[in-house]
Amino acid sequence: MPDAYLFRHALLPTGWTENVRLIVENGVIANLETKMPGGKEIALPGMPNLHSHAFQRAMAGHVERRGTGQDSFWTWRTLMYKLALSMSPEDVEAAATLAFIEMLEGGFTSVAEFHYLHHAPDGTPYADIGEMAARIAAAAEAVGIELLLLPVFYAHAGFGGTAPAPEQRRFLSSLDNYTKLYERCAALAPSGVAPHSLRAATLPEVKALAELAGGRPVHIHIAEQTAEVDACISFSGQRPVEYLLANAPVGPNWCLVHGTHITPQEGAAMAAANAVAGLCPITEANLGDGIFPIQHFSGAWGVGSDSNVLIDAARELQMLEYSQRLAQRARNVMASPAAPCTATALYQAAVAGGAQALGLQGGLRPGAPASFVTLSGENPELALSQSVFCARQPAVRGVWVNGRQVVEDGRHALAQTTRLRFDTMMDRLI
Repeated sequence: MPDAYLFRHALLPTGWTENVRLIVENGVIANLETKMPGGKEIALPGMPNLHSHAFQRAMAGHVERRGTGQDSFWTWRTLMYKLALSMSPEDVEAAATLAFIEMLEGGFTSVAEFHYLHHAPDGTPYADIGEMAARIAAAAEAVGIELLLLPVFYAHAGFGGTAPAPEQRRFLSSLDNYTKLYERCAALAPSGVAPHSLRAATLPEVKALAELAGGRPVHIHIAEQTAEVDACISFSGQRPVEYLLANAPVGPNWCLVHGTHITPQEGAAMAAANAVAGLCPITEANLGDGIFPIQHFSGAWGVGSDSNVLIDAARELQMLEYSQRLAQRARNVMASPAAPCTATALYQAAVAGGAQALGLQGGLRPGAPASFVTLSGENPELALSQSVFCARQPAVRGVWVNGRQVVEDGRHALAQTTRLRFDTMMDRLI
C-alpha cells in the first residue's frame, strides 16, 4: 500500500506550496497533490551532501591548537596523515557511522563519500581490495543514508607525476588496481570515480578515469589552495580549473570541489561546461582556504561537509552566505528579485546542484526519491530562515530517506550507542 504524507507547507521545485500531500510507493514519490488540508508540518526536500571524508570525523576538535609556526591547510594535512595511518577498518566504520548519523540529524539525506583510505597502514592492499569501502557502505546501510561511493584515485604527490610521499601509502593506486577497486565499490553501492586532484593524478590518468566512469559522477578537488594554483601554473602555464577544462571532458556529471581560487573567466568556463561547483564552506573556513567567488559563477553548486568538523546542512548554507557578505560587504547576497528569501534561495540551489553532483533526481516531485526533512512552524519562509540563520542546533524534526523515516524528533535511533562506540575508539586512538 502506498503511504501518504500531509504537509501544511512544502518546498517544491516551483517554490513554497500550501496543503501538499505526497503519495509514496516503493521509496519514490508516486504522486503529489495540492489543496489537501490537514497537515501541520513544513516539508523540505532532503539535502544532498556532495563531499565527505567520513574518517576525518575523528579529527574534529583535536586539531584546534596552534603549532610552533604558522598553521595552514598544509600543517593540518600532516595531522590528517597521522590519523589516517592509525585507523583500522573498524575505526573507519565507527567514524563513518557517527558522521552519517549526524548528517541525517543535520538535514542531509544523501552523501557522496570521497573515499581515499584504501589500504592497510603499511600500504599493503587488503585481501578484499574494497575492505575499507565496504566499511563505509556498511555504515551507510546501518543508519539509512543514501550513499554515492567515490573511490579516490591517488598516485602522486605533486604535478607532473611526482613520486608519492610515504605518509600517502594508504591512498595509492595504479590504474589497473583502481579499476578493480572501482568494480568492487560498484558492487557495494552506487559509485562514481574521483581523481583526487591534479596534484595526485596526471591528466592522462584523469582522462582514463573519466572514460571508466562513463556517465557516472566524476568528482575532483581543485584550486582549493593558492599554493596549488601556483604549482599548477609553474607546471603547465595555466591555473588548475583552466588547465582541467582545456584538457579533460568536463561536463554535467563532473563536480569540481572547492574551486576556491578561480578567476571570473574560469567561473564562466565552469558554468559553460555545466559542471557543479562543490562548496564546503565550514571546512574551507576551518582550514583557512579562502572564499569561493560566487559572484563570478552562474552555474550549479551544492554543499558538502568535507572534513566533518561540524555537520549541519543549514550551517553550511549560513557559512556560505555569511562568507559572501564579508567578501562583498553586502547583505542577502544569495537572494535575488526572483527569489528574495535568502534561505529559500540557498536551499533550492543547494538541493538542485547537490542532486546533479550525486546523479540523483532532486526535489519533491513525482519520480524523485521520497527523501525529505520536516520542520515545525507556521510561516515556512520564516521557519527556514530561522533554521539557517538563527537556530542554536539543527531545527530538523523528522527525516525520511527513500520513504523510510530515519530521524524522529530530531534524533536518530542509533545516535547514543554509536556515540559510545566512537568515544571508545577515540580514547584508544588519542
